[in-house]
Amino acid sequence: MHIVCSDLEGVFVPEIWINVAEKTGIKELRLTTRDISDYDVLMKRRLAILEENGLKIDDITAVIATMDPLEGAVEFLDWVRSHTQIIVVSDTFDQFAGPLMKKLGWPTLFCHTLSLEPDGFISGYVLRQKDSKRETVISLKNLNYKTMAVGDSYNDITMLKEADNGILFNPPDNVKNEYPDFPVSFSYESLKDIIENILSNSSG
Repeated sequence: MHIVCSDLEGVFVPEIWINVAEKTGIKELRLTTRDISDYDVLMKRRLAILEENGLKIDDITAVIATMDPLEGAVEFLDWVRSHTQIIVVSDTFDQFAGPLMKKLGWPTLFCHTLSLEPDGFISGYVLRQKDSKRETVISLKNLNYKTMAVGDSYNDITMLKEADNGILFNPPDNVKNEYPDFPVSFSYESLKDIIENILSNSSG
């Protein structure tokens, strides 16, 4: 039995922080794990920017409420679940993810959580587990599942390396060029082909 572990942002939905940057006009919030490989460095900078600009959780969730899944994402998730199982493994936060999960048809999501002050300011974040994407794959392999992993950014690489089959989906050139051993897909149709090929060539 296979399980697909997939990133969320950049694979099924647009990048949340890029949308926040566009709505607020704060250009530095456009930085994502496609640009900065150290997630802790990236998040601490994001939270500092929010504090400097007086932005609260409601300001972020208001932007998220306007976002829709990428074209074809819902249909792709339905297709995957008709062939095998899928878990969305993301470095987003449960306070952010709800509206997007609803629009995606409520796939299973593993993610982190934010620390919120009574006045709505975001004071920090709590990781579910360090390197949680890779640890998810390890746990599934320990349950004797065959694993596929799909991602687009630096913070997906350890997950892709750990999985039996890792796939880059629509990665930026810097990530694609640094990790040339992974197959690359730029559409859901080609991603389906890769997954179907893996399933058909697997004995279990």
